[in-house]
Amino acid sequence: MVLGTAIAFPLAWLVGRTNMYGRRFFRGLFVITYMVPPYVGAMAWLRLMNPNVGTVNQWLRALLHLGDAPGPLNVYTLPGMIWVLTTFYYPYAFITISRAMEKMDPSLEEAGRVCGASPVKTVFTITLPMMLPSLIAGALLVFIGAASCYGIPSIIGIPGNVSTVTTRIVEYVSLGQKGMNDATALSVFLMAVALVILFLSDVVLAKRQYITVSGKSVSPAVVHLRRWRLPVTLLVSLFAVIVVLMPFLTILTTSFKVDIGKSVLDPKNFTLANWTTVFTRNETLGCLKNSLVFAAVAATVGLVIACVMSYLLQRTRIRGRSIPNFLITLGSGTPSVVIAIGLIMTMRGNFGVNIYGTAYILIIAYMIKYMMMGMRTVVSAMSQIHVSLEECSQIAGAGWLRTMRRITGPLIFPSIAAGWFLIFIPSFYELSMTTLLYSTNTKTIGFQLYEYWTMTSQPMSCAMAFGILLIVVLLNFILNRLTGGEFSI
Repeated sequence: MVLGTAIAFPLAWLVGRTNMYGRRFFRGLFVITYMVPPYVGAMAWLRLMNPNVGTVNQWLRALLHLGDAPGPLNVYTLPGMIWVLTTFYYPYAFITISRAMEKMDPSLEEAGRVCGASPVKTVFTITLPMMLPSLIAGALLVFIGAASCYGIPSIIGIPGNVSTVTTRIVEYVSLGQKGMNDATALSVFLMAVALVILFLSDVVLAKRQYITVSGKSVSPAVVHLRRWRLPVTLLVSLFAVIVVLMPFLTILTTSFKVDIGKSVLDPKNFTLANWTTVFTRNETLGCLKNSLVFAAVAATVGLVIACVMSYLLQRTRIRGRSIPNFLITLGSGTPSVVIAIGLIMTMRGNFGVNIYGTAYILIIAYMIKYMMMGMRTVVSAMSQIHVSLEECSQIAGAGWLRTMRRITGPLIFPSIAAGWFLIFIPSFYELSMTTLLYSTNTKTIGFQLYEYWTMTSQPMSCAMAFGILLIVVLLNFILNRLTGGEFSI
């Protein structure tokens, strides 16, 4: 949380408030890791910082003349895990802070500059205090995301004997009833932490919001870096290469290797067999089909519910209309493994419902965790449409359904499309809940990738990982085109 927020705020300020070169390009680049499964990041950094054969360690040993001794970096440690979690969760804070910064009234900063404050002093005395609620909200998102993550701790922590609550929960579940009791106790602890975070985010911070939007100006004030423009751009470029490009390039090159310890430039070590083998296996294609179907159903049903709840929240005065919104928010803020444990305990026949091991329990889990992403998008769009448009339609003789189809629906369609994709994409590559809820017939591509990495072949798993990345990027491109550039992930 600390490192992610410390990285996210200066990046958001440089991208949103300065004349740094390539601001739009860097903004899109920094959000890429938000679209990628975190466990793919763990796979990439294992290839880079493995103490024996890691690419970065090989470079450092050659540069510092350290010989063949392991290291100097070791990803199988707590600092290594913290680094990987930071690189794949800082976008949560970056997106939150940058969006708030775009809406901030620039006249506040201009007033500081008129009084003689330098750009740096203006940032620390005006911008930073005004962004504090969004800064804390983004930090809390990073905290709860990293604390409830399973993929990175399992891939990095288990080989290095670094345990987390999430890896312990999955371990205990496999031990039978006694293990389930221990897993439940840990889940209660993790849920308590999540509730405290949710309370701080939605109750305490909501009372401390500062007004940062006015009707006088909507264009952010641009700080001219002058002679620092090129050095700052080069520094940000270096960060982008290390944190974004280098891990993904490592995944890509490893997917074409025969022997992961040798260079991909060696003709005898270059092969396309990993790609052809992975994506022609019936098992992989079946897992891919399951992921697409489960994610599509979860996104469709979840968005229908989100639209109904959004309409009740924005267009009615029904008593208790905010309760579904609270429950959806609570589900989103609940750690994934806790949701899985809860579903195992309640959907295993103890209360008359037994859907454990079926596709239904996975779809329900995805909806609980990710429905809020769609609902927040639709609520935001519906709140911007004045009710008089619907009233005019009804006065002209149109019924409620026709009004929704002809007036409200087309106006909020970009948000509906964005909401659908925002539920679909994380459901498509989800791992934490799937690990506890899958059966032989309901394996998903995320779990299949995890199995390939841990038990089959690292080059094959890298081919599958980069394939998932290409699918997610393609979906983001479709979303951008479908909404006329108004929305992208």
